[in-house]
Amino acid sequence: MSHGYSRPVTLALPALMMIASGSIHAVVNAIVKGGKDKMAARAVTDGSSAIILLPATLFVALPTGAWGWLAASAAIHALYLYSLIRAYKVADFSAAYPVLRGTAPLVTALVTLGMLRQPGTPYQIGGIAVIGGAMFLLVAGRHLGRSALGWSVLTGVSIAAYTVVDAAGVRAAPTPTSYIVWVFVIMGAVVTTMFSAIGRGEMIAAARQQWRPGVIAGSLSIVTYGLALTALSLGPTAPLAALRETGMVTALGISILVMGERATPGRITAVFAILAGAALILAG
Repeated sequence: MSHGYSRPVTLALPALMMIASGSIHAVVNAIVKGGKDKMAARAVTDGSSAIILLPATLFVALPTGAWGWLAASAAIHALYLYSLIRAYKVADFSAAYPVLRGTAPLVTALVTLGMLRQPGTPYQIGGIAVIGGAMFLLVAGRHLGRSALGWSVLTGVSIAAYTVVDAAGVRAAPTPTSYIVWVFVIMGAVVTTMFSAIGRGEMIAAARQQWRPGVIAGSLSIVTYGLALTALSLGPTAPLAALRETGMVTALGISILVMGERATPGRITAVFAILAGAALILAG
């Protein structure tokens, strides 16, 4: 099966999916960041997603042709989630999130457009660069230590890696739904096993105390990444991955309205830059 995408008549539908995915993803990350035990919150989130979708494995096609991509995705997601938790432990949500999300579209574009030679218009490339730059503008003037910066960048690189892998996997599977179901089930099993081994009994106790927001986040995770994977099965990887970062607008709103952080001129400028980048991609 080809690893290319079936180009739609316009980019409108997959673009809308990615923009919605980004906003919901910001909510999921805020829930994880708000948990007392970040590792337990993430384990409950991914475990819940796996449990919810486990019965669906009986009704969707086996992901023939995509097992290798699924294995690679699970390994990369494990690295991503571990580095994400470490980043959130040593940095504020509003400082770490823009760095890790800003790194991702730039690295994704470098790999897909530069190394894999996937097509991209000048408008799309410009929009990707604007969105990536705007994300880093959000952390201008904020203290981000060496450890926080390192974990945030590693998280961003991991996001780029699983985006490229999952884009290929969802196109290689018999149907997008097949890949979506199996990636959540496998990822949930890997992540809960990994975090249980790291946290041991303490994590299980913490998970019991914060299972409700974890289940909500797990349900939303299915929606956000399901939308993203469906979009990637329809359109080009790099511009769509960048469009998902428009969720930073939602993340900024959460940090100001819910977490009580300030709306500085720099942050407002960055939001408009993200929206301008998205407009460039859609124009391309």
